[in-house]
Amino acid sequence: MTHHDDRLVADALREARDAGRPYALATVVATRGSTPRKVGARLVVDPERGLTGTVGGGCGEAEVIEAARRVLDSGLPERVTVDLTEDVLSWSPAVCGGTMDVFVEAVHPRRRADG
Repeated sequence: MTHHDDRLVADALREARDAGRPYALATVVATRGSTPRKVGARLVVDPERGLTGTVGGGCGEAEVIEAARRVLDSGLPERVTVDLTEDVLSWSPAVCGGTMDVFVEAVHPRRRADG
């Protein structure tokens, strides 16, 4: 992720926290092989504001977004393994061929007393 992406993610986290909105935070915690993002890449899933950041896009990111919905419903974190190796035979030039582990956690901030 670029510094610009990091700033956008930080701004989204701050905005959701300050507004007291629950959101999910997905963070790439491990990679093997060729992956679109590296360890530390983050995605904020805010049901009211949408997505900020990325853990790689495409079908893999869709899996993470689905996990974020489950995590927001249950409050229980999940570790999602995104397997990009199945797409190696794809005709797409953007094929990666690795795997990523993404930790998805729900953040349910309390309303601020001063706000």
